[in-house]
Amino acid sequence: MSWRLSTSRRVVYGLLAVVVGAGVAVVPGAQPTAQADVQVVPSTIQGSDGKSYSVTNHLVRPAAAASAAFEGRREWLLVWAGDENIADTVVRDTGDILGNPTIKFPGLDPLPGPDFLAVIDATKGSPTYGHVVNTVTVPLLENEPHHMQYIWHKGQRIFAGGLFTDVTFVFDVAKLPQVSLSGINLPTDTLCGSVPDAYWVLRDGTAYGTYMGGPDLPGPCVYSDLSVRTGNGFGGSPGEIVHIGPDGRTLSEMPAALPVLQSEDPVHCANLPALSLPTCANPHGIQVREDLNRLVASDFAEPRDIILDPVRPPTPFIARPTVRIFDIANRNRPRLLSVSTLPDGPRVEQNPGHEEPIAQMETTVTNLPQHKGAFTESMCGGVIYYTPDITVANPVWREVFDDTYAAEVGNPALPNDGGCDGGGWVQTSLDDKYLYHAVIGRSPGAQNGADPGSTKMVYVLDIQRLLAAGTSTRCSISTLQEVHHGGSEPDCPALVDVLPIQDTSSGGPHWGTLDNFALGADGYYHETADVRRISVANYFVARSGIDGNHRVHMIDVDAGGHLSFDPAFVDENDGTPGVNFNRASWPHGAFGNAKPHSQLFVVADADLR
Repeated sequence: MSWRLSTSRRVVYGLLAVVVGAGVAVVPGAQPTAQADVQVVPSTIQGSDGKSYSVTNHLVRPAAAASAAFEGRREWLLVWAGDENIADTVVRDTGDILGNPTIKFPGLDPLPGPDFLAVIDATKGSPTYGHVVNTVTVPLLENEPHHMQYIWHKGQRIFAGGLFTDVTFVFDVAKLPQVSLSGINLPTDTLCGSVPDAYWVLRDGTAYGTYMGGPDLPGPCVYSDLSVRTGNGFGGSPGEIVHIGPDGRTLSEMPAALPVLQSEDPVHCANLPALSLPTCANPHGIQVREDLNRLVASDFAEPRDIILDPVRPPTPFIARPTVRIFDIANRNRPRLLSVSTLPDGPRVEQNPGHEEPIAQMETTVTNLPQHKGAFTESMCGGVIYYTPDITVANPVWREVFDDTYAAEVGNPALPNDGGCDGGGWVQTSLDDKYLYHAVIGRSPGAQNGADPGSTKMVYVLDIQRLLAAGTSTRCSISTLQEVHHGGSEPDCPALVDVLPIQDTSSGGPHWGTLDNFALGADGYYHETADVRRISVANYFVARSGIDGNHRVHMIDVDAGGHLSFDPAFVDENDGTPGVNFNRASWPHGAFGNAKPHSQLFVVADADLR
């Protein structure tokens, strides 16, 4: 390990320690000053540390007036976003800025400002369609807002994680556009895990969260079932599954790693610093089938080693090739049943970190009772895997699609290669007909300028034949011909459509969500499995070297699964497609650009039947 790498790690770990320390108290920081036409409504709860924590609504009054003139009920898009500031720039840019104060980045406020939940009018035909009508600022700075749950149902709280502060905020959205805080889960509430990533809300209103990083302190940690695992500290390994109540309280912490004396592949499960029992247990994506008593979690990477840009880890194998399945018959004691290492594919990459199974970021389950399968996708490998039955002891996963095919259809001019193309959000449609996938794409110029880049896109697969095959699936991408043209077996997914996303930044579309609501003849919204809209956001993670243009897009889906941008969903300030989070001011004040990471379609309780 070079001195430079070691020193950079000390700096980053020191910053993380400061952030975690800040996470247990309200940070005074910059105080938001709401605009004159904004109604300010606070909401306060008490944390497990006995301190008070408040979120503040900043409701735009003109939007309220327009609401009165608009007779229909409303649907909302809630976006979990972070303030952009000098700390988000890559290391080399930070040095330039500090060394030359005349350098300016448009819209970038150098000082940290509040992170927030943005409430956007998502009602087609509304005079404020696409407008930000409320920003709900949270009390801690530099959270790096990350994921919420994948889809929202009536009565649920919203669970929203702060990647850097190790905090989960729990929001009550029953009275939208106003939001209240119903709970907060602090670093001291999850001592055996850190870096909360994604959530799945159960029918009882509680949620599972993947905590991707290791225990707050290096060494052994005792979980709720009294089992013990040894970790290498905050942001390291192994991660855990946390069961959280609707009030934000920790109900249980359960290990994602194998039991004591069992280790995983020491080559492909690198830990920095090394553990005596190597593990790939860094759960990121999470989805649940309550009817099958199964939880599926995909391992991404040891998280603290991906935010050191431009320094790179000494091995590509801090990114994980594994998927975990848990038995949740006892909802408060998820029990690890299997750890599957995903198989390599036919591509042979110069960089081993670009091989097909590397960085299993996201997973998605099937939804209908007759289906028991699940999918997972690799961010660095650029492929999709499938297993037909998550209830068996040793599930068999096969590669069923390579992003290369979709990328070449989306932009034939590029010599696309799925390797490390930045695959992210993957989601089955609620009727199990289609699979949606967002891909950041590689920006041109990598590998000393030799990489022409790859397509930034959202694509759709028809998965009906694959699921109809049951446990007799034959689809397996095993040749380069299938990499570029789709699988040759009759049950392989069929490419339905590719929607290229324009983003000239280092990033592209990373996250998305389905609209599971439709306006009924009775004038109320109802849940539906017939998805006709999705939304994607162009942003990844600060200090990772992958950013995005900070736009949130609305995409229409026709009956055949084809995609098109909604031309009416434009930014209220500049009239360009999508909502632009790069702006000078917000309802909570002139804090400049913000970073939208995840979103949900939500309807107020009174408007939903």
